[in-house]
Amino acid sequence: MTIRDQAALPLGPVDAGEAIVRGVVRTIVWQNDEKSFTVAKLLALDGREHVVVGDLGSTAPGEQVRVAGRWEEHKSHGKQLRAALCVPELPSTPDGIARLLGSGFVDGIGPGLAKRLVNAFGSSTLDVIADHPERLREVDGIGKERARRIQETFRARRAESETKSFLQAVGIGPALGQKVFKRFGDETSRVVKEDPYRLAAEVAGVGFLTADRIGRALGIKEDDERRARAAVRHLILEGGDNGHTALPPGLLAEGAVELGIPIAKLEAAVTSLEREHVLVRERDLAYHPALYRAECSLATRLATMVRDGVEALEPSVWQQASVREAMGKLSAQQRAAVERAMASSVFVLTGGPGTGKTTTVNAVVAVAREARWKLVLCAPTGRASRRMTEATREPAKTIHRALEWNPRLQRFARDPSAPLDADLVLVDESSMLDVPLAARLVEAVRAGARIVFVGDADQLPSVGPGTVLADLLATSWIPSVRLTEVFRQASESAIVRSAHAVLAGMLPEASSPRDASSGTAAPRGELFWVKVDEAERAAELLVETVCQRIPKRFGLDPMRDVQVLVPTHKGPLGAQALNVALQRALNPSAPPPVAAVDGAAPRAKVSAGDKVMQLKNDYDLDVYNGDLGTVVRAEANAIVANMDGRDVLFNGDARDSLALAYAATVHKSQGSEYDAVVIGLNAGHFILLNRALLYTAITRARRLAVIVGSERAVKMAVQNTRTAERHGALRERLRAAEPPAHNAASDRA
Repeated sequence: MTIRDQAALPLGPVDAGEAIVRGVVRTIVWQNDEKSFTVAKLLALDGREHVVVGDLGSTAPGEQVRVAGRWEEHKSHGKQLRAALCVPELPSTPDGIARLLGSGFVDGIGPGLAKRLVNAFGSSTLDVIADHPERLREVDGIGKERARRIQETFRARRAESETKSFLQAVGIGPALGQKVFKRFGDETSRVVKEDPYRLAAEVAGVGFLTADRIGRALGIKEDDERRARAAVRHLILEGGDNGHTALPPGLLAEGAVELGIPIAKLEAAVTSLEREHVLVRERDLAYHPALYRAECSLATRLATMVRDGVEALEPSVWQQASVREAMGKLSAQQRAAVERAMASSVFVLTGGPGTGKTTTVNAVVAVAREARWKLVLCAPTGRASRRMTEATREPAKTIHRALEWNPRLQRFARDPSAPLDADLVLVDESSMLDVPLAARLVEAVRAGARIVFVGDADQLPSVGPGTVLADLLATSWIPSVRLTEVFRQASESAIVRSAHAVLAGMLPEASSPRDASSGTAAPRGELFWVKVDEAERAAELLVETVCQRIPKRFGLDPMRDVQVLVPTHKGPLGAQALNVALQRALNPSAPPPVAAVDGAAPRAKVSAGDKVMQLKNDYDLDVYNGDLGTVVRAEANAIVANMDGRDVLFNGDARDSLALAYAATVHKSQGSEYDAVVIGLNAGHFILLNRALLYTAITRARRLAVIVGSERAVKMAVQNTRTAERHGALRERLRAAEPPAHNAASDRA
């Protein structure tokens, strides 16, 4: 299929406000390095000139294109067409051909030679170049070798354009089309036609649903084996995204039915993928191979460490002044925890707010310093590692940085062959550890060294697959201490009291009204509750609380000091809608949000002055999941944000990892603390409401917590002790790997 043939293909539905424009690209005003965003001037075939912006692929001046998009009015640049699709077309007129060839479309042909070629061959010029290169020698300045090179270059460019045009015709845009073409080259069209599901397996950014839409459009039937295999791969990967390390048969079958895969085809697909090592089946569970290896490795390595044990600490260390001072500040339970940590190769310390985990950790660090041990302190996120540094006065890193992640090679430098140079590895916020990261970390602990996991077992589980901290605590041969004594000073905090009340199945304990009129947020921590049933009204009161009530009563900055937390992104009391409302209130100069599509809430655009959050670790930019910042400058192609006092340029794909952070989900707040937290809860969140979520949200606050929502929703959360079940077998593997009794430390504190 040629470009001319594909010009007849539809660009997809065009509703009111959308347009299709055909024309010639006159100039490229601006284009980013990845060519994922372009500003171009287009001379339409009707003679009018338009500004077109968006993903135009590798479009060059002189090329004829067909653009589908939506007209919009830019406040500085006026009317422009924001492209949704851009399909190249080969021109058929001599003028059009001259413009195309003179634009640099073909290496070796400039404007002068293009004009001579068109003068010689007219509207047949492109056909001559492609099929009769020997005739090019009729034009002055072209010899046999140059004619051959021109033909090869033109055919390659034409093939690429035809392929990308084909991909757009089946719904793959220019940026994604570039990735597909890079993977399959000239074979792209054949691969897509023969098995579009290969895209989901081999091209980052293409999921099953995209591949399936293409496949169904190309006539692939619902019960096709290729579709069933791709669906199983998709379900296994999606399972990891949902916290599972593996899927049981029932859940796999349920997912297959939802995707329209006949059950009769499911087993054959699973067997086929297992035979090809695309998945692993064990204990009646289906694993992605990487998660299977991680789960097995984590259990085996921990058992080996406990079996081999560690050398006892020199008794004289306990007598040193610094150690005696640190231990003298501890309760009996805390002292027992420190002693167990020093005597164990693997140890787990857990406890809720106010129970002295930080004080206990500082004592562990003091003993390690006196013993002259090499320390590695780390946490899953940048914010958590910085808090660890502040608390211990020892340098702490993210786990990825401690393991020396190499983004170019996509692997860690620290592993069993090059372990961490540490006698003690101390991991904070271990509730956030997922199975793959925990496995990589434990594998990198050298023989004879210790690892101490610290975390709050009552918080939400990790975003990634598994329930590592809970599984470690449930393993009898891994020594652990749960701190339970709430110290007097901490007990004066309504935040601490409310957190423990929630754990006990009771409603949060609000501060008295007089505490709210003191003019400052008391250091001991206050909690207030604005009771309102209707979600829309709750959203209004939440915005008022953040922007007016808290600054007026407590002197806190709503941008810097206050964080809104909610269970979900969706709905009137979801992060997406609240970010729009809070941006409008706190950053009124920001542009209006993107209009709603298919009934969804409007989406706010990131603008200068906005509060933003980094959504994933980026080691090239030295920014990490959960980091907060303020946007200094925002353009269509790049964002500059001040992250902890440092200006960082986000362009290309890095822009997609920045999101508005006036409101965030409770899950996204794990490992972070804020001066003030405002929690939005409504009965409409019922699917997500549970004790762990409310407890996690409350414990993110240092000085002030405010719940805005219905009493019914809070009761639902307090009464629901169940979190979404996660499937896997780490706990069973740990039990099965129990070391010999004489080496195992099976008693619990």
